Amino acid sequence: MREFETSVQELKDQVLTAVAELAWEDRLATGILDVPERIIPGPEARMRCCIYKERAVVSNRLKMAMGGDTANPAMVEVMEVACDECPVTQIEVGPACRGCIATRCLHACPKDAIRIETHGHHRKAVIDHNKCITCGRCVSACPYGAIEKRQRPCEKGCIPGAISMGEDKKAAIDVNKCVSCGSCTYQCPFGAIMDKSYIVDVVQMLRGAARWDFRVYAVLAPSIAGQFAPATLGQLVTALKMVGFHDVAEVALGADMTAEAESVELVEKGRLLSSCCPAFVDYVEKNFPELAELISHTPSPMVMIGKRIKQRDPRARVVFIGPCVAKKKEFQMGKTMGTIDCSLTFEELYPLFQSKGIDPTILEETPLDEASGYGRSFAHSGGVAGAVAQAMKEHGVTEEQFKLNAVSCSGLSACKAELLKFAKGIGGVNFIEGMACEGGCVQGPGILIRSPRNQADVQKHAQAAGERTIAQALAGSQTEESAKEKKAPAKAKKK
Repeated sequence: MREFETSVQELKDQVLTAVAELAWEDRLATGILDVPERIIPGPEARMRCCIYKERAVVSNRLKMAMGGDTANPAMVEVMEVACDECPVTQIEVGPACRGCIATRCLHACPKDAIRIETHGHHRKAVIDHNKCITCGRCVSACPYGAIEKRQRPCEKGCIPGAISMGEDKKAAIDVNKCVSCGSCTYQCPFGAIMDKSYIVDVVQMLRGAARWDFRVYAVLAPSIAGQFAPATLGQLVTALKMVGFHDVAEVALGADMTAEAESVELVEKGRLLSSCCPAFVDYVEKNFPELAELISHTPSPMVMIGKRIKQRDPRARVVFIGPCVAKKKEFQMGKTMGTIDCSLTFEELYPLFQSKGIDPTILEETPLDEASGYGRSFAHSGGVAGAVAQAMKEHGVTEEQFKLNAVSCSGLSACKAELLKFAKGIGGVNFIEGMACEGGCVQGPGILIRSPRNQADVQKHAQAAGERTIAQALAGSQTEESAKEKKAPAKAKKK
């Protein structure tokens, strides 16, 4: 049993494991009602006011674990029964206020929402919240730092501004602004926001493979490095095959393909925005529509590796496994061109192993070494730009022919700042690598371990590829494919 970083993560794991176990046994319809009481046995409440509320929250999580509200296009949903503990977002005057005579706060307020009151010998600023628009000008104006903007964690973490308070003071998500980055799912300290899970779909896919004569492939994002420690990547491959996957591939090899194609596209077009992060792409389309035409037409690494597998095996079904909530949105909206059939996060892969009683740490290793270090580096900020630069170098593109001036954006705040300059032509940047998550995919919302060491784990994983170039990785995958095709007839004769 692993140690979880938060109780929210542990509860999510318990719910997903229970759902997966019932799905394997084909008992979801009859067994799901027993799960809340099994997870919250009582008689004492552990996290909330009473066991009945805790069980109600579990019931909501069970619904999300089975796909959530199908009528709601958002990939994340607010569980209203769990969203009731956070203070209302507002500007507040703290005890440090001295009631000074400069009253900079009063003069800075555009809505006359601040007045000075005197109580005995003490003067203090007071805010009329019926007038206040939480613009924060008074916060900046106060020389004592006595005025603070108290903001809900989910709102504060949502850079696109998709989360606000509803009339009932509960969080509400505007699907027209949401880019499915998933930041709110781990920012909320009460676990009131959860991403939809398709773990049941994956289990049903694996159960039906033999019956319907198809084969299920798992494609692993490079940010998996270190996430299941002490289990190695080779042990995870073995575990995935024990679960029922026919084979496993590196999404990093798809990243090599993306870097190869994107470098050519960049030289041809002159200016480009990367396409590997679906949340970044969605953010550009919704907030900078005038720049949307500059988004690379090169498919993401997930799509690239899925396309390669399906070209090789027409009976293939492909499941992406990574740290990303937005990848679920990408495949649900049909943006993967039929190359991806489902998507799981690392948080969901662990329950999948648990539901079958599999401990990867005690298994033998199955080698998986296809991609270059450049492809594996897509997982952290700067990796995409570095891979594109390497691909240009391998193509023999000189600085005289095209001088790459790339900028790597870590998080949507940084993306917004660079896009504003890019739109005005400031800085001469010709390639923006956009990552919605700060630090890149290594800090995605669906990871198991949120730590600064994630970057070092990915770098170590990249270094394990040795001096293999992008071209060599792509050539090697083609050679391996040809070898498998040649072996197939020989096996048939033996039978």
